[in-house]
Amino acid sequence: MSKNAKIALGGVVAAVVLMPFIGFWLSLLIVIGVPVVAYLALDPAQRRRLRRINRREIGR
Repeated sequence: MSKNAKIALGGVVAAVVLMPFIGFWLSLLIVIGVPVVAYLALDPAQRRRLRRINRREIGR
């Protein structure tokens, strides 16, 4: 299983576990919001590097 697949699976599991406790919309906000906040926390050089790596992997 690839690294991205493991991350996606972890996100789905987190959403399913959180839903009964805090509700659908709040769990969706957490599952979407955490990666967005993590990306925004990177400095511009790290963001460029991350985008470059992702583009390179798409071409494989």
